[in-house]
Amino acid sequence: MPTRSSARRASPTDPTTAWAEAAVRGDFVTGELVRHAAERHLRDLRDLKGYFWRPELAQRALDFFPSLFTITDGPAEGQSFNLIPYQVFIVGSLMGWVNATGRWRFRNAYVETGKGQAKSPMMAGLGLYAMGWCGFRRSQIYSIAANKQTSMVLFKDATAMCRAPVPGYEEHETLEELGHVIIRGEGDNAHKIEHPGSQSFFQPLADGTQQSGPRPRMVLADEIHEFSSIAQIEIWQAAIDKIAGSAMMVLGSNTPAVSQHVGTEISDTAQAVAKGDVKAETSFAFVARIDKKDRETVFENEACWGKSLPALGVTYPVTNIREAVEEAKTRLSKAASVKRLYFGIPAGAADFWIAEEKWAKVLGTVDEAAIAALRGCKCWLSLDLSKKNDLTALTATWIDGDGVLWQKTWYWTTADGLADRATADKAPYEKWVEEGWLTAVPGATIDKKFVAQQVAQICAEHDVQELVFDIAQMADFLTACEDIGFDVWQFDGPDKPKGTGLRLVKHAQGTRVVFEDRQYCMPRSVERFEDRILKETIVIDDSPVNYMCASNAALIEDGMKNRAFDKKRSRGRIDGLVTMAMGAGAAVSIELAKPSKSFWEE
Repeated sequence: MPTRSSARRASPTDPTTAWAEAAVRGDFVTGELVRHAAERHLRDLRDLKGYFWRPELAQRALDFFPSLFTITDGPAEGQSFNLIPYQVFIVGSLMGWVNATGRWRFRNAYVETGKGQAKSPMMAGLGLYAMGWCGFRRSQIYSIAANKQTSMVLFKDATAMCRAPVPGYEEHETLEELGHVIIRGEGDNAHKIEHPGSQSFFQPLADGTQQSGPRPRMVLADEIHEFSSIAQIEIWQAAIDKIAGSAMMVLGSNTPAVSQHVGTEISDTAQAVAKGDVKAETSFAFVARIDKKDRETVFENEACWGKSLPALGVTYPVTNIREAVEEAKTRLSKAASVKRLYFGIPAGAADFWIAEEKWAKVLGTVDEAAIAALRGCKCWLSLDLSKKNDLTALTATWIDGDGVLWQKTWYWTTADGLADRATADKAPYEKWVEEGWLTAVPGATIDKKFVAQQVAQICAEHDVQELVFDIAQMADFLTACEDIGFDVWQFDGPDKPKGTGLRLVKHAQGTRVVFEDRQYCMPRSVERFEDRILKETIVIDDSPVNYMCASNAALIEDGMKNRAFDKKRSRGRIDGLVTMAMGAGAAVSIELAKPSKSFWEE
């Protein structure tokens, strides 16, 4: 059993620790998040209680790869599988840290890099090591993914390594031919690797679903950004947590798009662990992204590329990324995807409707305290009602004493079929309901009285000027207002009689520009909304539902360059973004309509 003193006496020159020290010194290019991971390792060597660094266990795993495996693809094909430097740190950390009983310290690990950095072969090798060469009996190793094709990528790497010559042996002497493993299935139809000596196996699961009663030694989840639900990952993690001895779940991913909620949530947590913002001693995090300061110049600044591509120039040729960058410079539609996939710059989609960095800068907290502070400020409401069981969105837009807009959006959906819609929309609706970002109302359709009550409450507490609305489904809202006794009237122009209560003003949704004396129009609202975002004179509530709507949005344009949001062409729900634009358009139109002061008044 290791002791604290023996762990502290461990040589600082072991490869894993040496890499961490070099990363902290700046001997090679690393991003801030990777440097945080290295600093954590060194800090834990000094301060961590209850867990111990065993460099000999780390070294055993590092030696395993080149002793048994041959690289089966790429420019180094046929050579011994010597782990590249960043992999030395990852594999060494996962296998070298243990608790007092010798059990692996880490129960879950997350590895995020740019494309082409050999994550899958490394994970496949870890699975084989845990299957038959760690001294465990009856180990169950599973590779999972969001779909059958992706789940097989990692498993095929493992199969190829078992069928490749063992380094130093004759060409026909493979792990399979030598009898160390049995591969069930021929060629690409292989579906299971068995290790007879330990009665263990390695098996892919087509869609990430769990087998009945598994006792996994290791679960390898590849391309986790493609998962539409976090439920399967959580189920497998729970199975790992139940194992008394060593067991681990290893997750691999490129940087997820912000619309890929599962990957984003896991990556955000891993970043917090690496930085020390979240204390999780049994979680390992390695997130390779370029730093935020590099984002604007990443295409020209090759010196920062290694931050997100740690295999660059080692197993990944720099010419590959140069070619992708050159194409991205001439094709704006590809620029965002190249930035995300290779450099770790999060993006909602390849064609986010506005510069996403600008969008991110105007996100802030608009909670109850902020809303209370806005009492007395002029307020506009904007409403987009759902047809059946889509999202209904209501946005409140305030303008404060400094002329800054503040926006808060409320969302409603139906409780019936919520899980199915979450899967179809690839959005964690159930989680958002639990966290209060989204309200699920009983039944198969949204009762508009829920919305009318919210409008009435806001009007009772704030200086609401008017409510602007999309005419679709508006008759149901008017009926709901009548049912709850809330007085409203529809504005049809300055020459028409005024009513009592809350004024309702139409807002056209297409690209046609209309005169604003009777209704608002989307081209003007889009312009005003964009202008506020680009000038950073608006604060939008940092809600995951808001971000989803923004990342899904698509704009259409007519021959006169008039633009509008188009739900049919969008990638998913955009209801909240529509109401935010409507609210900003209405609020700014009033400000623009104010008479300017004369020279003498100034």
